Amino acid sequence: MFLQVHTDLEEKMTKTIKVLKDEMATIRAGRANPALLDRITVPYYGVDTPLKQVASVAAPEPRLLTISPYDPSIIGDIEKAILKSDLGINPSNDGKMIRLAIPQLTEERRKNLIKLLKKTSENSKVALRNERRHANDALKKMNKNGDMTDDELKKSEADVQKLIDKYTKEIDELTDKKTKELMEV
Repeated sequence: MFLQVHTDLEEKMTKTIKVLKDEMATIRAGRANPALLDRITVPYYGVDTPLKQVASVAAPEPRLLTISPYDPSIIGDIEKAILKSDLGINPSNDGKMIRLAIPQLTEERRKNLIKLLKKTSENSKVALRNERRHANDALKKMNKNGDMTDDELKKSEADVQKLIDKYTKEIDELTDKKTKELMEV
Protein backbone atom coordinates (compact mmCIF):
# COMPACT_ATOMS: atom_id res chain seq x y z
CA MET A 1 0.00 0.00 0.00
CA PHE A 2 2.75 2.47 0.93
CA LEU A 3 4.43 1.91 -2.42
CA GLN A 4 1.26 3.05 -4.18
CA VAL A 5 1.10 6.23 -2.05
CA HIS A 6 4.82 6.84 -2.71
CA THR A 7 4.46 6.27 -6.47
CA ASP A 8 1.39 8.54 -6.70
CA LEU A 9 3.17 11.23 -4.71
CA GLU A 10 6.27 11.13 -6.88
CA GLU A 11 4.14 11.24 -10.03
CA LYS A 12 2.25 14.30 -8.79
CA MET A 13 5.47 16.04 -7.77
CA THR A 14 7.00 15.36 -11.19
CA LYS A 15 3.92 16.95 -12.78
CA THR A 16 4.30 19.97 -10.49
CA ILE A 17 7.91 20.41 -11.66
CA LYS A 18 6.84 20.06 -15.30
CA VAL A 19 4.18 22.74 -14.84
CA LEU A 20 6.76 25.01 -13.20
CA LYS A 21 9.18 24.50 -16.10
CA ASP A 22 6.39 25.29 -18.58
CA GLU A 23 5.50 28.44 -16.62
CA MET A 24 9.15 29.50 -16.51
CA ALA A 25 9.49 29.03 -20.26
CA THR A 26 6.79 31.64 -20.80
CA ILE A 27 8.64 34.24 -18.72
CA ARG A 28 10.67 36.09 -21.29
CA ALA A 29 14.32 36.64 -20.61
CA GLY A 30 15.07 39.07 -23.42
CA ARG A 31 15.79 36.32 -25.94
CA ALA A 32 13.42 35.05 -28.58
CA ASN A 33 11.93 31.75 -27.47
CA PRO A 34 8.88 30.24 -29.19
CA ALA A 35 7.68 29.02 -25.77
CA LEU A 36 6.84 32.66 -24.95
CA LEU A 37 3.73 32.22 -27.09
CA ASP A 38 2.57 28.89 -25.61
CA ARG A 39 -0.22 30.49 -23.58
CA ILE A 40 -1.66 32.52 -26.43
CA THR A 41 -4.93 31.28 -27.90
CA VAL A 42 -6.52 32.49 -31.11
CA PRO A 43 -10.22 32.33 -32.01
CA TYR A 44 -10.36 29.91 -34.93
CA TYR A 45 -13.77 28.92 -36.28
CA GLY A 46 -15.35 29.99 -33.01
CA VAL A 47 -12.98 27.99 -30.78
CA ASP A 48 -10.05 29.37 -28.79
CA THR A 49 -7.14 27.39 -30.22
CA PRO A 50 -3.50 27.44 -29.06
CA LEU A 51 -1.35 29.54 -31.37
CA LYS A 52 1.04 26.69 -32.13
CA GLN A 53 -1.88 24.70 -33.61
CA VAL A 54 -2.79 27.40 -36.14
CA ALA A 55 0.67 28.75 -37.02
CA SER A 56 4.34 27.88 -37.07
CA VAL A 57 6.50 29.89 -34.68
CA ALA A 58 10.22 30.29 -35.29
CA ALA A 59 13.13 32.24 -33.80
CA PRO A 60 15.35 33.07 -36.80
CA GLU A 61 17.39 35.62 -34.80
CA PRO A 62 18.17 35.98 -31.07
CA ARG A 63 15.69 38.86 -30.68
CA LEU A 64 13.05 38.00 -33.28
CA LEU A 65 10.11 35.60 -33.42
CA THR A 66 8.21 34.94 -36.62
CA ILE A 67 4.69 33.56 -36.79
CA SER A 68 3.44 32.08 -40.06
CA PRO A 69 -0.25 31.13 -39.89
CA TYR A 70 -1.33 28.03 -41.77
CA ASP A 71 -4.50 29.89 -42.74
CA PRO A 72 -3.61 33.49 -43.77
CA SER A 73 -7.15 34.68 -43.01
CA ILE A 74 -6.50 34.54 -39.24
CA ILE A 75 -3.42 36.74 -39.22
CA GLY A 76 -5.46 39.64 -37.77
CA ASP A 77 -6.83 37.42 -35.00
CA ILE A 78 -3.31 36.28 -34.12
CA GLU A 79 -2.15 39.90 -34.00
CA LYS A 80 -5.07 40.85 -31.69
CA ALA A 81 -4.36 37.87 -29.40
CA ILE A 82 -0.72 38.92 -29.05
CA LEU A 83 -1.71 42.52 -28.31
CA LYS A 84 -4.19 41.35 -25.64
CA SER A 85 -1.59 39.10 -23.97
CA ASP A 86 0.69 40.25 -21.15
CA LEU A 87 3.84 39.91 -23.28
CA GLY A 88 4.24 43.63 -23.82
CA ILE A 89 5.41 43.12 -27.41
CA ASN A 90 3.93 44.86 -30.45
CA PRO A 91 3.56 42.60 -33.47
CA SER A 92 4.31 43.78 -37.00
CA ASN A 93 2.17 42.22 -39.71
CA ASP A 94 3.15 42.09 -43.39
CA GLY A 95 0.03 40.22 -44.52
CA LYS A 96 1.70 36.81 -44.62
CA MET A 97 3.76 36.70 -41.45
CA ILE A 98 3.88 38.37 -38.04
CA ARG A 99 7.21 39.47 -36.63
CA LEU A 100 7.78 40.02 -32.93
CA ALA A 101 10.90 42.00 -32.06
CA ILE A 102 11.89 41.10 -28.51
CA PRO A 103 13.07 44.31 -26.81
CA GLN A 104 15.87 44.52 -24.27
CA LEU A 105 14.57 44.15 -20.73
CA THR A 106 14.59 47.27 -18.57
CA GLU A 107 15.71 47.01 -14.96
CA GLU A 108 12.14 47.55 -13.76
CA ARG A 109 10.81 44.83 -16.09
CA ARG A 110 13.52 42.43 -14.84
CA LYS A 111 12.48 43.04 -11.25
CA ASN A 112 8.82 42.45 -12.12
CA LEU A 113 9.69 39.24 -13.95
CA ILE A 114 11.73 38.03 -10.97
CA LYS A 115 8.77 38.76 -8.67
CA LEU A 116 6.53 36.77 -11.02
CA LEU A 117 9.10 33.97 -11.08
CA LYS A 118 9.28 33.82 -7.29
CA LYS A 119 5.48 33.81 -7.03
CA THR A 120 5.27 30.95 -9.55
CA SER A 121 7.97 29.09 -7.66
CA GLU A 122 6.17 29.55 -4.35
CA ASN A 123 2.91 28.29 -5.87
CA SER A 124 4.75 25.13 -6.91
CA LYS A 125 6.08 24.68 -3.38
CA VAL A 126 2.55 25.09 -2.00
CA ALA A 127 1.39 22.39 -4.42
CA LEU A 128 4.15 20.09 -3.10
CA ARG A 129 3.12 20.75 0.49
CA ASN A 130 -0.50 19.95 -0.38
CA GLU A 131 0.60 16.67 -1.93
CA ARG A 132 2.61 15.89 1.23
CA ARG A 133 -0.47 16.52 3.33
CA HIS A 134 -2.58 14.21 1.16
CA ALA A 135 0.08 11.48 1.26
CA ASN A 136 0.46 11.74 5.04
CA ASP A 137 -3.32 11.62 5.46
CA ALA A 138 -3.42 8.44 3.37
CA LEU A 139 -0.63 6.93 5.45
CA LYS A 140 -2.39 7.80 8.72
CA LYS A 141 -5.58 6.27 7.39
CA MET A 142 -3.66 3.08 6.55
CA ASN A 143 -2.20 3.08 10.07
CA LYS A 144 -5.63 3.59 11.60
CA ASN A 145 -7.03 0.69 9.52
CA GLY A 146 -4.21 -1.55 10.74
CA ASP A 147 -2.51 -1.82 7.35
CA MET A 148 0.76 -0.46 8.81
CA THR A 149 2.38 -0.19 12.22
CA ASP A 150 3.26 3.04 14.00
CA ASP A 151 6.95 2.50 13.18
CA GLU A 152 6.14 1.97 9.51
CA LEU A 153 4.05 5.15 9.62
CA LYS A 154 6.93 7.19 11.02
CA LYS A 155 9.36 5.77 8.46
CA SER A 156 6.86 6.37 5.64
CA GLU A 157 6.27 9.97 6.73
CA ALA A 158 10.05 10.50 6.84
CA ASP A 159 10.31 9.09 3.29
CA VAL A 160 7.57 11.47 2.15
CA GLN A 161 9.46 14.39 3.70
CA LYS A 162 12.69 13.34 1.94
CA LEU A 163 10.78 13.32 -1.35
CA ILE A 164 9.37 16.79 -0.63
CA ASP A 165 12.85 18.08 0.23
CA LYS A 166 14.24 16.68 -3.05
CA TYR A 167 11.59 18.37 -5.19
CA THR A 168 11.71 21.62 -3.20
CA LYS A 169 15.46 21.74 -3.83
CA GLU A 170 14.81 21.19 -7.56
CA ILE A 171 12.32 24.09 -7.56
CA ASP A 172 14.89 26.32 -5.85
CA GLU A 173 17.57 25.34 -8.39
CA LEU A 174 15.26 26.04 -11.34
CA THR A 175 14.28 29.39 -9.84
CA ASP A 176 17.91 30.39 -9.22
CA LYS A 177 18.87 29.42 -12.77
CA LYS A 178 16.02 31.45 -14.30
CA THR A 179 16.77 34.43 -12.01
CA LYS A 180 20.39 34.45 -13.19
CA GLU A 181 19.18 34.20 -16.78
CA LEU A 182 16.93 37.23 -16.25
CA MET A 183 19.72 39.26 -14.66
CA GLU A 184 22.31 38.40 -17.35
CA VAL A 185 20.40 39.57 -20.37
